[in-house]
Amino acid sequence: MGMNTSTASQATAPPAAHATYDAIIIGAGISGLYQLYRLRELGMTVRVFEDGAGLGGTWYWNRYPGARFDSESWSYGYSFSPEILQEWDWKEHFSPQPDNLEYLNLVADKFDLRRDIQFCSRVTAAHWQDETNEWNVTLESGETASARFLFTAIGILSAPTWPRIPGVESFRGPAYHTGRWPHTPVDFTGKRVGIIGTGASAIQAIPEIARQAQQLTVFQRKPNWAAPLHNTKIGKAEMAAIKTRYSEIYAHCATTPGWFIHQPDPRKTLEVPAAQREAFWEQRYAEPGFGIWMANFSDILVDEKANAALSEFIANKIRQRVKDPKIADKLIPKDHGFGTRRVPLESGYFEAYNRDNVTLVDLRETPIECITETGVKTRAQEHAFDLLIYATGWDGVTGAFDRIDIRGPNGVKLRDVWADGPRTYLGQLIDGFPNLLMILGPHTARGNIPRAVEHSVEWQTGLLKFMRGHNYTRVQTRPEQVEEWTKIVVTAAQRLLSYNVDSWQTGVNRNVEGRNMRRVLGFNGNGVYYRRKTAEVAAGGYQEFVFR
Repeated sequence: MGMNTSTASQATAPPAAHATYDAIIIGAGISGLYQLYRLRELGMTVRVFEDGAGLGGTWYWNRYPGARFDSESWSYGYSFSPEILQEWDWKEHFSPQPDNLEYLNLVADKFDLRRDIQFCSRVTAAHWQDETNEWNVTLESGETASARFLFTAIGILSAPTWPRIPGVESFRGPAYHTGRWPHTPVDFTGKRVGIIGTGASAIQAIPEIARQAQQLTVFQRKPNWAAPLHNTKIGKAEMAAIKTRYSEIYAHCATTPGWFIHQPDPRKTLEVPAAQREAFWEQRYAEPGFGIWMANFSDILVDEKANAALSEFIANKIRQRVKDPKIADKLIPKDHGFGTRRVPLESGYFEAYNRDNVTLVDLRETPIECITETGVKTRAQEHAFDLLIYATGWDGVTGAFDRIDIRGPNGVKLRDVWADGPRTYLGQLIDGFPNLLMILGPHTARGNIPRAVEHSVEWQTGLLKFMRGHNYTRVQTRPEQVEEWTKIVVTAAQRLLSYNVDSWQTGVNRNVEGRNMRRVLGFNGNGVYYRRKTAEVAAGGYQEFVFR
């Protein structure tokens, strides 16, 4: 199958012998770059091992057509450097992948971060050595290194999954996963293109590909709700005004449940008169960004009747936008309500199905039997393609951990400890795995990723400063704290309608063997509570941990 090949590799020459550092970071995306910056400030020797040939994580790998932020650009970037805030201009309210990657490279260059990053270096194993009190890390190349502290900056959506369909390897044309897109442009002109999946990346890519391809056939496994992005350019005057408000913007984000600019409306859906409710939804639907999801009535994600009313409003929007009523009906989810999965934001997604060159194949009616040398064979017919796209998503949150052989003292495997679901303290440390710190690990509060990343990194840096002040070299969380936090996380999840919906966020993924059991992967409670809780732990002198 066609896989991405990078342009000019930035790979640094690996050290010849086993090297030892104060800290090793796995991943050079948004998390890894910022963690590196903060550890350097502490005077630590650090090595970052990055799988890709360049930095940027999500924005390095996801180069598919239409890939862009769904957070407002000016709420997304790093807040730690006043210089970068003033130097960098966002060109669009929801910035596209090439600009995002350029921005992260600017940050890396500004602080000379590249010299501590080793590219083309996939970590395959990390084993704790009790006798030396450090982590021993092995790369795919066989190279090894060790460090007292190990930081995982591996992202929540970084382990792509290919579909479990017979014959996936047999297609003779180029075949790409949206999360492993080629680094050279893909020209769809005059091509017959097939895309499998209608999740977030497909919803961004389909309108773009439809404009170019001779024929685009979309194989939909399950329909997804989506709402309009309403992206626009940012002019010079507007950008200058934004730059005067950065501190205010970030302070506001810290008061919202998901670190976005959006704050829920305190009213309850069915207490608002129908005409008023409809007008409010019309306004939210017409606004840019996640307002329709995150600045909606306070009960839409917990009350079935409230959610059903909103879902019907969104369903009517799909019916208005898609000309063929039969196609519109196929695009409306019947198995989950609006907002109970992460909502993709789109630019002309539903209108793409009004084009003569776009065909929707509903796999619930005519399932795929196999991939052939020339295309896709469903129960109804064989479809011939010049190019295939797998928009089949990721093994979310724990998937990237599972792909590394992580073992604590006595060879205990993290994979086994988390077999029935992850267990952590604050999503940042794991009982039985000393000196292993996770940035955006399972059961951490997420949302607007860089805001959550900065919070995690700063909290962990504070923990290291505390250890240094007390001459501690080893930190471990107490089992009872893990027990308590896991209960809090599960209870918060159970209150939401999303708890009963299959998605990567609830750990169900039919592309991965054994991923058919629902698990809670994130902290779905209020982010304000999470920030307060972590602040209390720090202010109280980290009594929840055992130090040596």
